[in-house]
Amino acid sequence: MKNNFPRRFRRLYEEVLLSNTFSLFVGWIITVALPFIAFWSYEQLISPNNGQKNALIATSIAYFFSAAGTNRLRNIYPGGRSAAFILPQVVLVYGLIALITFMLRLEISRFLLIASGATALIWLYIEYTLTEKYKRLKLAIIPGNKYTEEISQLKLVDARVLKTLSLEGRRYDSVVADFESIDENTQRFLTQCALHRTAVYDAKQIYESLTGKVKIHRMSENNMGALLPSPGYERLKFFIDILIVLATLPVVLVIGLITAILIKIESPGPAIYTQTRIGQGNKPFTIYKFRSMRFDRLASEQFAGENDPRITKIGKIIRKLRIDELPQFFNILKGEMSLIGPRPEQPSFVNEYDKKIPFYSYRHIVKPGISGWAQVRQGYTASADETQVKIEHDFYYIKNCSLSLDLIIAILTIRIMITGFGAR
Repeated sequence: MKNNFPRRFRRLYEEVLLSNTFSLFVGWIITVALPFIAFWSYEQLISPNNGQKNALIATSIAYFFSAAGTNRLRNIYPGGRSAAFILPQVVLVYGLIALITFMLRLEISRFLLIASGATALIWLYIEYTLTEKYKRLKLAIIPGNKYTEEISQLKLVDARVLKTLSLEGRRYDSVVADFESIDENTQRFLTQCALHRTAVYDAKQIYESLTGKVKIHRMSENNMGALLPSPGYERLKFFIDILIVLATLPVVLVIGLITAILIKIESPGPAIYTQTRIGQGNKPFTIYKFRSMRFDRLASEQFAGENDPRITKIGKIIRKLRIDELPQFFNILKGEMSLIGPRPEQPSFVNEYDKKIPFYSYRHIVKPGISGWAQVRQGYTASADETQVKIEHDFYYIKNCSLSLDLIIAILTIRIMITGFGAR
């Protein structure tokens, strides 16, 4: 079997210009060195004071973490190839650096820190625009099952279905096939691709990575028995949750007090309402939320749509900014919830979906969260079909639960609060 196996971007100049090292170096020159040189005299550059020295170190750290985080989103986060993720990433990193220097009472040039942050934001947008065409995944698809079919229809990658077992001289990042149903000729072809340094991936693995969802038609598809969360990470996560809640409590209490007053002024009824939800281990617990709808204790459980007439004016605002979830900090302190995790559902919905999907309750193997993978990927659900997709996102989170994924969800939650995406 004759074939050509060209490797995408393996030429020396391509490897240099598209490398992370080159990007980081150029970005550091633009976002750190240039502001430092532009705003100080020659004498100050030769003998910088402590504030300038600390600012140079702080801005270097902030830029590298911002650039590395943005690059990580583009490479491992499903659907992460969007310029919309750059702003929350930069704001979070530079904000944390500023907070750390303030808490440590370090002498620092705030002007240089702000100038570097603004320049980093502009540069990362420019760098994203210039390289997006080349960093977009180009996949050769060998047709065969539902996963390869859905991958070929995804807009976030350049997926091309092979008509024959040949790359036809084109350069690809990887070849994708269904490993469970390939014949001997396809196996030989994939082996040759791998030998010539063209990556080969299973369609199911690529589908989950690109979409952030895990199909749940049958338990056997998901290897559920191996997906027990790490006890060590669960303990670490609980410690981080408590630390963040206690650190932000003064600000949260002020925001909560103002919110409660505005809710009481607009409509009668309690500012905070309680509701039974299902938590970790299928155990019911009482969740706390700021009321965003007109108060009706006898109302039946139902989905809240985007334009639900029950939502008050204040309710629309606090739902968009996720302020209505702040009382759940008390649930976190009680050990019932986490900052990040699948959203807890009402008992009636759990019973309904448990009948339709025998292993639906597996999503309760971890603590429910204030924000979660389904929320940043999809937003609130308002129908049974949307809930089905949300469950697939929940299963992806359980399967890939880690500190890095939790950090990505935190960053994208900030994006939601800024843009309003997913806030219904």
